[in-house]
Amino acid sequence: MNTQNQNGHMLLFSSNEWYKELSHDEIQKVISQAKAWFDRLNAQGKIKGGQALARKGAIVSGKNGRLVSDGPFAESKEAIGGYLLLDVETLEEAIAIARTNPALAYGTSIEIRPVTDECPLDTWARESALQEQLANA
Repeated sequence: MNTQNQNGHMLLFSSNEWYKELSHDEIQKVISQAKAWFDRLNAQGKIKGGQALARKGAIVSGKNGRLVSDGPFAESKEAIGGYLLLDVETLEEAIAIARTNPALAYGTSIEIRPVTDECPLDTWARESALQEQLANA
């Protein structure tokens, strides 16, 4: 499984609000561990960007974006709380980095997705047009 990708990989962090159960000292320890983890990756040149996400927002759906509702609607255990964009070429390297995140010990899960320059819709349209050309040849 050697998935090459020149655009990097994105880590999406999901968890409930586990930190509300910790003491002030425990929270400071987790913050220090997370900062050391981030600083180490940054010093290695592995980070392109990242940001925490608020637990509020909106969802736009329906034809012409007609429906706008409060969101996100995921259960708190599934809510994406932030992302980190890594400058790594393989999925394996992104997995290895994610495995070292100290928040995993508290129930955080990390989804890893390759970043691409092309929208899946564009890929599908290009490939289906090619198949149609081959079928008509």
